[in-house]
Amino acid sequence: MEGKEEDVRLGANKFPERQPIGTAAQSQDDGKDYTEPPPAPLFEPGELSSWSFYRAGIAEFVATFLFLYITILTVMGVVKPVDLGKNKCANVGIQGIAWAFGGMIFALVYCTAGISGGHINPAVTFGLFLARKLSLTRALFYMVMQCLGAICGAGVVRGFLKGEYVRLNGGANFVAPGYTKGDGLGAEIVGTFVLVYTVFSATDAKRSARDSHVPILAPLPIGFAVFLVHLATIPITGTGINPARSLGAAIIYNKDRAWDDHWIFWVGPFIGAALAALYHQVVIRAIPFKSK
Repeated sequence: MEGKEEDVRLGANKFPERQPIGTAAQSQDDGKDYTEPPPAPLFEPGELSSWSFYRAGIAEFVATFLFLYITILTVMGVVKPVDLGKNKCANVGIQGIAWAFGGMIFALVYCTAGISGGHINPAVTFGLFLARKLSLTRALFYMVMQCLGAICGAGVVRGFLKGEYVRLNGGANFVAPGYTKGDGLGAEIVGTFVLVYTVFSATDAKRSARDSHVPILAPLPIGFAVFLVHLATIPITGTGINPARSLGAAIIYNKDRAWDDHWIFWVGPFIGAALAALYHQVVIRAIPFKSK
């Protein structure tokens, strides 16, 4: 027994930890192999004359269009009138909806991350803007293009389904019966916090450098976070966590039920995104406390 303990001690000395972990890693700034990007300026007039700026906006439009098209079609398939009273496996169910939302985010972030950053969500854009990851000019442009893409995506779905689209509430978000507006707002805040916090963590330059021996595909945890949040909050609000998604469905559906609670799906996600940005920048990265 004593011989085995000696072997363990010698092995630990001979093969020390290659990477510091936990709080130890946070204090080791010497020899860092990553570059902390400078904060983005509030206004960047030069962007307006750059093709890459408009290309990124177009990428956000197309990605959000495809996102709404696939996900709203999936929501429409959750309960078909012909399936009522029959086998419940004949429709996609809540799990299917959650997979559609999470899977599309995974695919679209993977496709557009190198062009626009793959936001596809005004709340994500807002959180990254607060963290000075992009300029106000670009943030506003992204949000406009995301909303336009969402409206067009939901509009195409309505063109396919017509009467059935209205019967199934157009995939619009609203607080479900049995829950208060406060419940809905809280669900949207926490759900968006989970999403935006995951975005920050998955795209953190320091973490990528420090954990370079652990390969990670950033769109995967982001899509999985969307999937899990949908599983948890579909019964409460239908899961917004994306103001463009909620706006596109509400405009095309255009019934009082969609507009009565619509403010929740802007206020909640923006508060959740702001809290996630604050938590990551101040607590996790401690950026305000770093010496100049």
